Amino acid sequence: MKNKIIHNAISALGATVILGLLSPAWAASCPTKGGTLIWGHSETTQNLYTHQTGTISTMRILQNIHDGLVTTDENLNIIPELAESYLVSEDGMSYTFKLRDGVKFHDGSDMTSADVKYSFEKVMDPDTGAVNKPVFNSVGSIETPDNHTVIIKMDKINAPFLGRLAALGAGAIIPEGSAETQGTMPVGAGPFKFVRREIGNEVELERFDDYWNGPACIDRLIAREVTEPTVRLTGLRTGEMHLINDIPADRIDEIKADKNLEVLSWSHGVFDFVNLNYKFEPFQDQRVRLAVDYIIDKEVLLQGALWGQGKTAASPGFASSASYNNDLNQRPQDIAKAKALLKEAGYGPGDLKVVFKATTNYPYHVEAAQILVEWFREAGVELTIEQLTWADWLGQVWVDKDFQMSMMNFNSIWEEDFLYYSLYNSTGGFNYRGINDPVIDDLTEKARVTIDDAARADIYREVQQRVFDKVHDIVVWHRNSSFGAQKSVGGLDTLVNADGATYHFHKVWLKE
Repeated sequence: MKNKIIHNAISALGATVILGLLSPAWAASCPTKGGTLIWGHSETTQNLYTHQTGTISTMRILQNIHDGLVTTDENLNIIPELAESYLVSEDGMSYTFKLRDGVKFHDGSDMTSADVKYSFEKVMDPDTGAVNKPVFNSVGSIETPDNHTVIIKMDKINAPFLGRLAALGAGAIIPEGSAETQGTMPVGAGPFKFVRREIGNEVELERFDDYWNGPACIDRLIAREVTEPTVRLTGLRTGEMHLINDIPADRIDEIKADKNLEVLSWSHGVFDFVNLNYKFEPFQDQRVRLAVDYIIDKEVLLQGALWGQGKTAASPGFASSASYNNDLNQRPQDIAKAKALLKEAGYGPGDLKVVFKATTNYPYHVEAAQILVEWFREAGVELTIEQLTWADWLGQVWVDKDFQMSMMNFNSIWEEDFLYYSLYNSTGGFNYRGINDPVIDDLTEKARVTIDDAARADIYREVQQRVFDKVHDIVVWHRNSSFGAQKSVGGLDTLVNADGATYHFHKVWLKE
């Protein structure tokens, strides 16, 4: 059954109170209990401190270890989690959270308001290096009048604040005093507690019997990090693994035809985009960036690299969002126009040489780069490919920003501030391309103080238009996602969170 929290919204005294209650469906017992589930995880984990990590691969583990004050339901409505209720003042300047009673951390301690204050102040501390620090830029103070009440007062309105707390770990609560060891021994209040990690090999979690929302079905979860798709697929076929994510696009039909296996597929906001580093002088010229866009045939690229497992798209936004800009259309391939733009920018045939850094962790990115080589040659540009492991890609491209051109996917950042501010504001935590656009900076800041949802959606549509017009990135497609599983795995319908990108093993169970 779907995990749910029943919530009711009521208006009182010009404020909004949201209450969270356990539903019978959520609290239902597991069809069977016990066993160790082995998951073939397609990516490796990095720093395990939830507030510092910036990769979805690590968050997929950590969201089984940590809970936050708020989360979302299956329709991405914000609902309470470790808070049993919250109240937002009419002017948007105060947030009051009432904490659930009896919530325990994995170290046996009881969660109190002091832990919430500690967690958020650690994120706010520049020395922490928290990815989500901008979430709290408008916070003036955090008050704890008693053990179960937290009052956050704002210096200025931050309309997306609650959404940011619900998205990918910003609102995760850790025990007071635990920050120093979270990176290697994470402790939270989620359904599983951390046991061990063999770096580059596997992470082991075990059921936390004192979980506030009822114990998980399985005894243990082992996330085995297998970045090579064919090895992951072989492990599923032989029964070495119970389930794997990211089935190779060209093998999905084959797995569907296997009577011993099943496939869980879904389409959501995973978008893949070509990145142009602004530190590389040619890409500082908008004409060169536009030429690169005209070089690429997005539909052919989708079919050739992704076997059609997705849909071309011109915007990075969550396609079901009210703020998605449906007016944007992909630029068609036009090699002649690309050559003319390059000539205008001072690059004749053979003058421009570009290195494309692609990670082997995503084989379809390597295949996409290989397809691009011939199109770039036709346009008079020499494109060479450098293949990197996931760890090397993160180090060189994400951290050191040492690249000219690359390709990456981002998984379902449904919360618009998280998406557009993080990726495109000049101070954004995910702005590894060095984009510095004052118009986007102004728009993303304006969105933060715009309470009206419709008006804020209009602003984000402007941001998408600006990204497209200035060719800050080249979005190529929204990609389908998939899980392959043994028939012995139950509860698959509860596995994928509403964001479409993270996984929750709380109610997944083994039939044998």
